[in-house]
Amino acid sequence: MTLAESADRVIAELKELAELTSTPEGAQRVAWGPVWRKARDWFEAKVKDLGLTMERDSAGNAWVTLPGKSEEVVIIGGHLDSVPNGGWLDGCLGTLSALEGIRRAQASGDIPCTIKLVDWADEEGARFGRSLIGSAAAGGTLEIEDIRNLTDTEGVTAEKRLAENGVVLDNMLKAHDELLAIGSKAYLELHIEQGPVLEAMDKSVGVVIGTFGVERHRMTFTGQAAHSGSTPIPHRRDAFLAAASTALEIREIGLRHSTEDVNAVCTVGEVSVHPCIVTAVPGSCTISIDQRSLYADKLASMYKQAQEASHKFAKENNVTVEWSKLWQIPPRPFDEELIKLAEESAIEVTGEAPKLPSGPLHDAAEMVPHMPTVMMFAYSSNGLSHCKEEDTPIPHLQKTLQAFLLLIEKTVHHVAAAKV
Repeated sequence: MTLAESADRVIAELKELAELTSTPEGAQRVAWGPVWRKARDWFEAKVKDLGLTMERDSAGNAWVTLPGKSEEVVIIGGHLDSVPNGGWLDGCLGTLSALEGIRRAQASGDIPCTIKLVDWADEEGARFGRSLIGSAAAGGTLEIEDIRNLTDTEGVTAEKRLAENGVVLDNMLKAHDELLAIGSKAYLELHIEQGPVLEAMDKSVGVVIGTFGVERHRMTFTGQAAHSGSTPIPHRRDAFLAAASTALEIREIGLRHSTEDVNAVCTVGEVSVHPCIVTAVPGSCTISIDQRSLYADKLASMYKQAQEASHKFAKENNVTVEWSKLWQIPPRPFDEELIKLAEESAIEVTGEAPKLPSGPLHDAAEMVPHMPTVMMFAYSSNGLSHCKEEDTPIPHLQKTLQAFLLLIEKTVHHVAAAKV
């Protein structure tokens, strides 16, 4: 079967999955729920058609193994779970392209090394607010106590919801030992870009050079609530003004640390004001900050400057500020040799291989400390994702799939040759 025919088959299966697990509002494959399980059952039937089996590790990740001539392993990953009302490509593009890569290898009769497919559990974090649960457990970075008592919108704890899916919370980190025992020599992942860069360049496929590091925190500014009519402005201790001034400076911090090739981003996504009435000076205000960069030194500088700004504006407004950490992950640069193979594959299919970083996090980030890793991106229409409007034009999607399937074949032979 040609690469183009294989790409068409993946597209057909993506449409089939969307039809099975979506409403008019979009995909509904939220991890640990019934529609997600339905998607996995559908996927497992595809695996069984190849005479293979699907097994779950201690964190609920689903694995498929195609034995090769050597025990050297290449892992191809993706995730079937979605956000509520999500798109038809996010996550599942990687999983179904991985399945097609296994099909092609099996049909060729030339399998120089073992190939493993993994469908990571709960990449999105849509149920409990903690992303990359399955891959973080496998990567050894998951803090069990951080998720034990998280609840979903129905008030059910993570511990109970995972148990409903056969996952024992206290055993989840065994998945890390299980991953290390594989001893993989490469990890590959295909995903939609979820941003506007490839569309702006009118390019079908991008080679990802790494994932951004993240500093995510909350700041609470505390002043004094007061009557808005009787309190002169110079006498106010306005917590919101301090927070607002900080938020404006945070935007400038992101701009200052951006380059022509790689952006840095700083975002204030949450604002909570108290007492939040029209006739009162705000006595307290809490804001969130999400800072991301591909470079560790820049990320550290951005974090330091944000702290300095918050204390400066707190002092100017006669309020105090306290920081609390939400989450952080260092930048994860991808493997140079695999990046070269990805470039070769993209050039063979499209004639070009633009390189770009990933601002969103992916399961691949959790694999970087343990094995050579690389990703490819597909063009995203209008840069949209996590919504029903998410799309990639079929001609672009066709080329991206061909390039990624070619990357799988090149990587498998590269790993086998390195062993010899």
